Amino acid sequence: MTPYTEAVLTLSRDTQAPDIEDLVPSEAALQQPHSDLAAAASFPKVLRRRLDRFFAENKVSPKANPMMWTKIATGTAVLFGSWIAIYALHPNSWAFISLYLLGGLAQTFLLLNIAHDSNHNAISSAPLVNKALNYAFDLCGINSYMWRILHHRGHHSCINLHGEDDALTGRGIFRFTPHEPRAKWHRFQHIYGLLFYAMFSLDYVFVRDFEAFFFPKHDYIKRTRHPLREYVILFASKAFYLTYMLVLPVVLLHMPVLQVLGAFLLVHLVVGLSVSLVFQTTHTVDTTYFPAERGEFDNGVYHIFATTADYATDNPVVSWLTGGLNHHIAHHLCPFVCHTHYAPLTRIVKETAAEFGVPYRQHPTMSRAIVRHLILLKQLGNQDSL
Repeated sequence: MTPYTEAVLTLSRDTQAPDIEDLVPSEAALQQPHSDLAAAASFPKVLRRRLDRFFAENKVSPKANPMMWTKIATGTAVLFGSWIAIYALHPNSWAFISLYLLGGLAQTFLLLNIAHDSNHNAISSAPLVNKALNYAFDLCGINSYMWRILHHRGHHSCINLHGEDDALTGRGIFRFTPHEPRAKWHRFQHIYGLLFYAMFSLDYVFVRDFEAFFFPKHDYIKRTRHPLREYVILFASKAFYLTYMLVLPVVLLHMPVLQVLGAFLLVHLVVGLSVSLVFQTTHTVDTTYFPAERGEFDNGVYHIFATTADYATDNPVVSWLTGGLNHHIAHHLCPFVCHTHYAPLTRIVKETAAEFGVPYRQHPTMSRAIVRHLILLKQLGNQDSL
């Protein structure tokens, strides 16, 4: 047992047994204030009560506020505007690539800011609104149905657990956890990592979604009977995506095939690298912990604090572009809350953690978080254990 584990377990010794509501709290927990204040003296209970009170005392809805609706309108307008311009203006080669890339940047923005929140039912209390916005994933070539399964069951309920957390799946190319066997080539993973991250979205579009549907590796997916409509949506959405991204520019605008393919790859390099780094810098850095089993912590809140790190929480530009995912501890504590509320929630998290002496991990900038991620990759590539 490492000193870090001993410290966290000491802090959590007097808390209750682990509870899935602690690890992935239900939306009802936010709306129902705790009544038994005498029993709410532990860090998880005090923190949860303070997060609850923020919305009640400020009379603020945990769902989308005007800023969020502005982001939705902006991202959607840029994506559709770029494609309307492509077909309306019939641009030359360089203008086509520029507009095509602008559409790719809009896709990145939609994935991080809208699709992620909607798939957590964090945008609206009306299920149909979230459901409609879920398809921002499919619009970008990624199956929203399978993403929800992998993200909710395969990440939020098992953060940094080897064999369960889908975010730690390195496909043999990467070693993301000390509990995974080390291969010879892993010693170079901090060097080739960014190259493969740039292929992340290509993997989702052409391989990973189909693999999860037809050749699942996780037991919870194998046990799931997917509705027929999800198979139809899978193939229909992939066909739609490839048609508007690849086929129509060639057929309608008579753009050279190689130029369209080049622009398509450029977009995915941007999307893949951006999305990968936003997420990888929140859990797989050299300051976070990798539990050996689910029951290692007495309470899921301690699990979140041990396995998650924030970055650049005082930088509104980073928060705007990354969909608030730099406030990652607040996200895991309140995944059903719209990310435009994360900044004040993070202040509550910091203050409460300091009050109880609970380790809170953060990096001042995103670039520092990326460096710490690469340091972890180098450590895992050269050592059997940390």
